[in-house]
Amino acid sequence: MPDEQMAGTGPAPAAPGGVPGATGTPPVAPRPLDPIDRSIMRLLQADGRASIRSVAEQVHVSRANAYARINRLIDDGVIRGFTARVNHERAGQGASAYITLKIVQNSWRTVREQLRELPGAAHIALVSGDFDVLLLVHTPDNRTLRELVLTRLQAIPEVLSTRTLLVFEETDLLSPGPSPGSGPTIAEE
Repeated sequence: MPDEQMAGTGPAPAAPGGVPGATGTPPVAPRPLDPIDRSIMRLLQADGRASIRSVAEQVHVSRANAYARINRLIDDGVIRGFTARVNHERAGQGASAYITLKIVQNSWRTVREQLRELPGAAHIALVSGDFDVLLLVHTPDNRTLRELVLTRLQAIPEVLSTRTLLVFEETDLLSPGPSPGSGPTIAEE
């Protein structure tokens, strides 16, 4: 592998539905991570394009050791893949919102599949509390967001109610710092 490229830059395969143990097999025990593994993960979260040489130098291990550790983290499913953090406003997606949904009991899998098909859906989580699902969406403008909520979401039979929380500004905690002239950013996973 060339020194300037990371191994396995595509997403790692996940269990159907993205849930450990979703296939009926027991979930895999978490892999114990040492401080070097954690440092490598922090570096790659801040810059997924970092070279093996750069990672090795920053965590004070050999390139071979860094390469082996990164590949082990990928193979063990600790690192699921590498992605770009997008400034959605600059990418023409200037309206962002978290949408909470109350859904019919035991309809999570059906609803999740329908939410995955929504344009601009960035993150979906089954949660506990006053609502059942938390959905992050990015749309070109508020009109498109309104259409998504009132037409697409509320047309899903298993969705009982929604609440939309507009994102005015967000701070990306994984970024090393704001770049000059950058607007609010939202990290994608």
